[in-house]
Order: sequence, then C-alpha cells, then structure tokens
Amino acid sequence: MGPRSRERRAGAVQSTNDSSALSKSSLAARGYVQDAFAALLVPGAVRRAPLIHRGYYVRARAVRHCVRAFLERTCALPDARRSQIVSLGAGSDSLYFRLKTAGRLTRAAIWEVDFPEVAQRKAERIAETPELCALTRPFQRGDPESALHFESSDYRILGLDLRLLQRLDETLAAAGLDAASPTLLLAEAVLTYLEPDSAADLIAWAAQRFPNAVFVIYEQMRPRDAFGQFMLQHFRQLNSPLHGLDRFPDVEAQRRRFLQAGWTSCSAIDMNEFYRCFLSPEERWRVENLEPFDEFEEWHLKCAHYFILAASRGNILSQTLVFPPSEAFPQVDPASPSGVFPASVVTSDNQSPDLKRYGHASVLLSPGILIAGGFGEENGRHCRVSKFHLLSRYCDFEWKGSQICSWENGTQWDGRLYHTMTRLSDTEVLVLGGRLSPVSPALGALQLHISKSENNSPEDLKVIVTKASPKEDSTLSRWRHSTAEVSYENKKYLFVYGGRSVVEPVLSDWHFLHVRTMAWVKIPVEGEAPVARHSHSACSWQGGALIAGGLGASEEPLNSVLFLRPISCGFLWESIDIQPPITPRYSHTSHVLNGKLLLVGGVWIHSSSVPGVTVIDLTTGLSSEYQIDTTCVPWPLMLHNHTSILLPEEQQLLLLGGGGNCFSFGTYFNPQTVKLDLSSLSARQ
Repeated sequence: MGPRSRERRAGAVQSTNDSSALSKSSLAARGYVQDAFAALLVPGAVRRAPLIHRGYYVRARAVRHCVRAFLERTCALPDARRSQIVSLGAGSDSLYFRLKTAGRLTRAAIWEVDFPEVAQRKAERIAETPELCALTRPFQRGDPESALHFESSDYRILGLDLRLLQRLDETLAAAGLDAASPTLLLAEAVLTYLEPDSAADLIAWAAQRFPNAVFVIYEQMRPRDAFGQFMLQHFRQLNSPLHGLDRFPDVEAQRRRFLQAGWTSCSAIDMNEFYRCFLSPEERWRVENLEPFDEFEEWHLKCAHYFILAASRGNILSQTLVFPPSEAFPQVDPASPSGVFPASVVTSDNQSPDLKRYGHASVLLSPGILIAGGFGEENGRHCRVSKFHLLSRYCDFEWKGSQICSWENGTQWDGRLYHTMTRLSDTEVLVLGGRLSPVSPALGALQLHISKSENNSPEDLKVIVTKASPKEDSTLSRWRHSTAEVSYENKKYLFVYGGRSVVEPVLSDWHFLHVRTMAWVKIPVEGEAPVARHSHSACSWQGGALIAGGLGASEEPLNSVLFLRPISCGFLWESIDIQPPITPRYSHTSHVLNGKLLLVGGVWIHSSSVPGVTVIDLTTGLSSEYQIDTTCVPWPLMLHNHTSILLPEEQQLLLLGGGGNCFSFGTYFNPQTVKLDLSSLSARQ
C-alpha cells in the first residue's frame, strides 16, 4: 500500500471516529447513559435512530464494566503504584472526564493515543471549553511538532500511528507511563482497522511490555453469514475495510489469538450475552422503555456480530476480568444437519424492484401470489411500500412479477407493516393489524379484491381496497401477531394471537373472528395459557393452530411449540415435547408438509450458527435441522422479516422479501425471490 493509499485509509478511519462521537452524544442526550461531556467534545449534534442508540449503549456498558472492574481491583491494592489506562484509538471519547467526575482517578491516570490530527483536534477542543479544561487543570499544551498534544497530572493525549510500535513505546515512556504498574489497554473498534500483521504486533508488544496488564477490545466478528457480509460491505464502501475477521471469525478464535500472543488468560462474549448476563433486569427494562422501538431482529444480529474481550497478564490481574458462562444465557446449538435444501432464484423476465421489501405479507391466490405492505424500495427510494405486487406462474418452472394498480373504493391502502393477510377466496384477501410506525397502529381491517381482466393478463389486474368492518376495532390495533384458520362446530374461524401494540410491548391474548360476519366470537379454551409473545409463527393443522417460537416479554427468543387442539367443547392448549429441543427463534415463518412442521429462517441469539429450516415430526416430536444451500442464489440472503409460500404439490417453498435496517450499516433487502427444493424431505419418509 502506497503513502497516498495509507493517507486515504487513515482519513476514512478517522471519519468513523466523528460518526461514533456524534452517536455517543445522541446516546447521552436521550438518557441511555449519563455523559455530560460527549456533546462538549464533538461539534454539532444529531439524533440517531433508536437502533443505533441501543447498539452504542451496550458497547458503552460493556466497556464501563471492564474499566470499573480494573480500577476496583487495582486501586484497592496496597502497592503505592498508581493504575494506568492506555486508550488506543481514543478519538473523541469522554472516558477521562467521566472517571474524573466520578472520583475514580485518585490513584489512576489515563493516556490516550490516536492519529496526530485527531489528538490535536481533541486537545484544542478541551483547551477552549471551560467545562473540560477545568477538570484537567493545571495542564499544558504540547509542542506542535511533538507527539504529546496535551498533558496534565493524570491525563495525556498523544498523536501517534499505532503501527509504529517502537515510537509508540518510546513516546509513552517519555510521557510518564510506567510499564511495571497495573495497566489497562483499551481498544474500542481499533485493531480491526489495522492490517492483521500490525494488529498482531501490537497485541504481542503489549504482552511483552506490561507484566501486569489487562487488554480489552471491542470489535466485530462473524463475517461469513448474511449480516456479517453486509457489515463488511459497509466498511469497504467507507474505504475503511475490516481486517482479520477471516482469521478470527468468532470469540474462540479471538481468545486463541491473545493466548498465543503471550497473554495468560482471556475471556470473550458477544454483546447479546453481555446484555443478558451483566445488566440487571431493571436496567434492561429502563433502556427498553426509553423510546419506541421495533427493530428487534437487527438489534440482536448487531449484538451477535460484536464482542467484548478481556485478556490479562500477571498474578495481580489474572482473574480481574472474566466473563464466565452463565446459566442465564445457555448455548443452544442445533443438532448436526440432517440434510440440505437446495435454493435457487425464481426465474422471472420482469423481476420488479418492488419485491425488495421486509415486514410485508403475502398470500397464494388463483392469479398468483399477492404481496402487500412492508418497508422497501419504491420509485428509487426507501419507504413504506404503497404498491401491490403479483408473482404469477406462467409455465411449469417460471414465475413473473408485476405491479398491480389499486382502485380505492373510498379506502386507501396505507402501506402498513407487520400485518397478516388471509385468503378468503381465489381473489379475496383479509388484512388484519399492522403498523405505520412503532407509535401508529394501522387502523381497521381491510379487504382486498383482485379484479380480473377480460384476457386475464396480470398487467391488467386491479386490487380493490375496502374496509372489512364499518367501525374501528381496538382488538386489531396490533402488529407482529399471527392468524391461522381453525374449525369449531363445523364453522371456520380466524384465530388471532399475540403481537405488540402501542400500549403493550407484548400481548398474550387471543381472539376468534368469524370472517363471514366479521364478528368476534367467544370460544372456550382450556389448558395453560402460553407466555406472551410476538414475531412468532402460526399455521393451521388438524382444525387447530400450531404456534412456534417468538419473542417474549423480556425480548428473549422462545423455543416452545404449542398446539391449539380442537376438543368437543372448544380448544385445548397443548405443549409439544420436541427432542432434541429446538433453538429459540423468532421472525421466522412456518408451514406443515406431510405431517411435519417446518420452521423457516428467523433470528436466534443462543447459537453461533445461522437458522436454516428446522423440521419437526408432529407425530413423534423428533426435530432435525436442514441447511439451505445458497450456492446458486444472490448473497447475502437474510431470512428474517420475510414471508414464505408453500407449494405442496411441487414440494417447493418460495421465500419472498426479507432483510432489515441493519444498524448503522444501511438498509438491506433480499434482491430476488428464492425457491427451496423440499423433495429430499419426502424422500426420507
């Protein structure tokens, strides 16, 4: 890499600090953390999205956990040596000022290292801000030609390139760092921006230089799944690609990396586990209720792709920072795959971009598969999708996508998300629930009628939108719920279960809707009621309904499979015993094929693998896992927030849409409709 390329890379990496600093400022402004200094250290202000707030919050709490554990351990030692914190790639972070205000630097000092331009800018900012320099006084600014840009009795800011280890070593020593004192080296999303050899040299140098030390890093991992691929693509586009993830793709590889470099002990966990095991239920509840939120999939996926690691050396600190396995967060790895379902792109000569959406609903009708709602790409922009789409089959192996015009009969399609659609006839659909935003439920049930043209051409079809009920119904002010057709006394009803609402973050109630009259009917239900859930799946079976997975009241995935079984006087809740137990998941879809329940895709947090298709024999309760062979489909393929249509005669499953707003990396939509070949499942019978 030439000098100019290195300069461009350095500039791109520095820009990530600016974005991160603004996010931390927004985080504090919304009450996630107490930090009066974040806004003082970076000019300007922005309000980040709730998803970004959560991501930066769990990062801040993980780092705080490590720093506090180090200080509590070392400051209690009888040795007169003061503790040292060396923040590598510190940027505009406010760690010094927070610790100083909290009185935690009476026997400790901080050294910060970053690019010279970043260090100089921070030193200038402190010097010109009375609230900041009042905490550091007396202080002095360094010589513009030297690496020391700011100096006080317990605070130094150094401008250095971390790849120049000899100069780093000499400059830290000249700035008063005592290698023999207990030292915490902190690197938040820093090492991954270095070339792998440079990062390895830095880790080994620290192990050799500091006999009593802890090295804490926070950065990305799991580059090989769909979310990881999109994450890597994002940083490449910023000209700051992530390095080393292929060599160290998970926490175990990261642990070995440090142990082999000379650190005597090391522990690491992903951010889902940290959030569950190291934050109290009360604190989690506080954070989860700070602002409206409805992007659980991307929240959990982001946390699965970042980790916190603490490596230590020396007798004093060997047991200071350990993240032991917790019964509160058991690993539930699925069994070895029993088979593979080949995936292929659905052939289409008119693959419309309107199929790129998530949070939508789809239903199989006589003219084809009707897709409505969701958030997607429309007219070159990202928005709630207002256009209907029809995927129609025009020969044995090919499908054709086309937009359908809507004709509002006094009612307009509102572009709702997370609703359900139920087939009423070959050309009629009932739409229930959904939301416009996390604080705006979609009002009322809608009926969609596909009006056929004389030549039955898909291009000439129209969707007529009407209100399914003349009055508003508060029961339907929910989203992420489920519907399934059930039978009682030889009549068909729609079973509406669970979901979320503006008032309740998770619902446990259920209702029976007599579709012909659009009237709610009371039907007795016996047995132990399931725990509240949303983002689960439901499908009809033997006159009842199967409910699988979902996200519970504490935002934790569930692994239960329940059967609402018809009995003579109504229905009975039964729990299906599954062996081996399935990995808890949500945001999946489900179908019954030949007596087997198929759970397709979704999100889980208790396993390092990616959900494929779980197959449960409903007669024996035996479960097995099937991988999805994505060799012949566009990659990445995200199987959450999608819909699926089962074609039992063809032994096929169509996967439509899917994706999400992936943290700060941007919005991703699956670009193609994908077909799974399920024929191997029937061959095993």
